[in-house]
Amino acid sequence: MTVTQISPGDLGTARSDVAVGGGDGFPAFEATCVATEREVDAALRSANATVRELKRALAAARTGQVRDLRKALSAARTAAAGLADETRTLDDGFDFDEQAHLASGGYLKELLAEAEAQGIAIVEDDDRLLCYPSLLRVLPGDAAIEIDKARERRLRPSVLVAALKRAQERGPRFKAETFLDSLRAAYELAVASGGKRADAVVRLVDIWAVLTMLPGQRAQYSKQEFARDLYLLDQTGITTTARSPRTLLWSASTGTKGSGTLVTVSRNGQQQRYWGVSFTTGAPDGARP
Repeated sequence: MTVTQISPGDLGTARSDVAVGGGDGFPAFEATCVATEREVDAALRSANATVRELKRALAAARTGQVRDLRKALSAARTAAAGLADETRTLDDGFDFDEQAHLASGGYLKELLAEAEAQGIAIVEDDDRLLCYPSLLRVLPGDAAIEIDKARERRLRPSVLVAALKRAQERGPRFKAETFLDSLRAAYELAVASGGKRADAVVRLVDIWAVLTMLPGQRAQYSKQEFARDLYLLDQTGITTTARSPRTLLWSASTGTKGSGTLVTVSRNGQQQRYWGVSFTTGAPDGARP
């Protein structure tokens, strides 16, 4: 619902009339921001009027124009009183519970709707949101959104989605060869510990388990982050590095439809699935996932 004709002092009424997000009982956050933005803009105009009259009073005092000085001071006092009333109304009226809204699921619905309107894909996966090339997590208790492990407190859906869109346009900062070397090292450890042949196909979830075997590392490097990095590597086309002659082969199998499959979202919003890899010294003729 569009917010219209919001006059000073009517902020509480305006907020009660804005759209309700997702039926959770909270006014839609975007609409609340719109209403508040208009009220603050009106207050700023009052502030500018106060400053303008004070400048006139200053000029009159400097030249000794007493009549103009009294007039300007009186006008400044009236404007300042009006500004105080508007500011008090703003402060008293803004009681939006952002933590409850984030926890309710209403904010997520707003965010997904805004992303669709701006033409970018956000996909839910457990407690993460996949939005190429970023991973997001809603943190109600902190009143923030985590984007690639950084706290983001600009919660207004249109602003957050615009930032995600700019991140897509910039492209990821990804060191493909460094990641590939780590992937190969974990693969070789998984092969050795499992007694497999040197070029055996290993499930990527098992490689992730090797990469995160130390205490606390799984919380620091989730499966969703690993799947995202696999996709970024896949997009580069890099399959070997200067540190090893072994070539990466992506392996697809019936496992891509069952357990052990890692899923991420591509730039165009489509799901991308990964299941297994191998490293070989032969020609790269393996199947793609």
